[in-house]
Amino acid sequence: MNLKATLLALLAFAIYSTHDVVVKNLGSTFTPFQIVFFSSLFSFPLITLMLVRDPTYGNLRPVHPWWVALRSLCVVVSPTAAFYAFSTLPLAQVYALLFSAPLLITILSIPILGEKVGIFRILAVVVGLCGVLIVVRPGATSLSGGHFSALLAASAAALQSVIVRKIGREERRVVLMLYPLLISVATMSVVMAFVYVPVELEDLAGFAIVALFGFVATLLMVVSYTLGEAALVAPMQYSQIIWAVLFGVLLFDETPDVATLLGAAIIVASGLFIIAREAMGGTSEQTPVLRTRSRGISPGSLRVSQAMRRPKRDADD
Repeated sequence: MNLKATLLALLAFAIYSTHDVVVKNLGSTFTPFQIVFFSSLFSFPLITLMLVRDPTYGNLRPVHPWWVALRSLCVVVSPTAAFYAFSTLPLAQVYALLFSAPLLITILSIPILGEKVGIFRILAVVVGLCGVLIVVRPGATSLSGGHFSALLAASAAALQSVIVRKIGREERRVVLMLYPLLISVATMSVVMAFVYVPVELEDLAGFAIVALFGFVATLLMVVSYTLGEAALVAPMQYSQIIWAVLFGVLLFDETPDVATLLGAAIIVASGLFIIAREAMGGTSEQTPVLRTRSRGISPGSLRVSQAMRRPKRDADD
C-alpha cells in the first residue's frame, strides 16, 4: 500500500506541476486575479458535488468565525500570490521558495497550536531559511515582486494549514470549504472591474484545466494519504523541483542557476528533516507538516481535502 500511495503522490505532484505550466502561460496575458477568479469559478461545480456528500447536520455559522475569516483570506491570497510568482519568475525558483511552507508551518505551529518544537527542528528551520536567502540572494540580485509573492504564497498556505489543524475538529467541513470559495469568487469579482481582459475560448479551456488539475491532483493526494504513511507520502512534494527544471528547460528556455539549485537542495533537506522528526514523535504532538495534505496554492486544492475528510477524523489541509 505504501508503494501505491507513493506512486499516487508522485502522479499528483506531476499534475500539479502541469497545472503550474498552464498558469505560467496564462500569466503572460492575464493578471493572477483573473486566473484565480475563473479557476475558482470552474472549481465551484466540482466542489459542490463533494459538498452534497456531507452527511452531518447543522448550520453554516462558523464555530470560530475569526479563524475561519483569516483562513479564507489566506485562501484568496495564497494562489493569487503564487500565480503572480509563476508568471514572473522561473519555475524552479518559484518552487524553491514555495518549499519553505513546511518551515513556516513549523514556526506558526508554536504560537497557534502550542506545538513543542525541539532544538533539532528549530535548527532545521534556520538552515532552511538560509536556503531561502541563497535562492533570493538579497544584495547580489534585485528582488522582484515575484520573489515577495512566492514567499507570501508560502506564508499564506502555511497559515491556513495551521488554522485547519487548530479548528478542523470543531468546524463542519462544509464551512471550511464554502466560506473560502465564496470569498474568493466575491473578492475577485470586484477586482475584475479593474483588471478584466477579454477571454478567448482557448483561454477558457486553460482556466478550466487549472481548476480540474488542481481538483484531481488533490483527490489523488487524499487517496495517497489514506493508503500510505504520511512520512512516506509527504516528501513526494519535492519531486516538483524535477518537473520545474524539465518544464523550464523544454518549454520556457529557463536554466536554473547554481544558487537556485543549491538553495532548493537546502530547503528540501530541511523540510525532509522536519518530516522525519515529526514521524519519529518525540516532542511533536500535532505533526502539522505531516498532516498538510495539499499544496495549498491552487483554488481547487485549497478546499477539496476538507471535502474528502471522513467524519470524526482530523481536518487536514
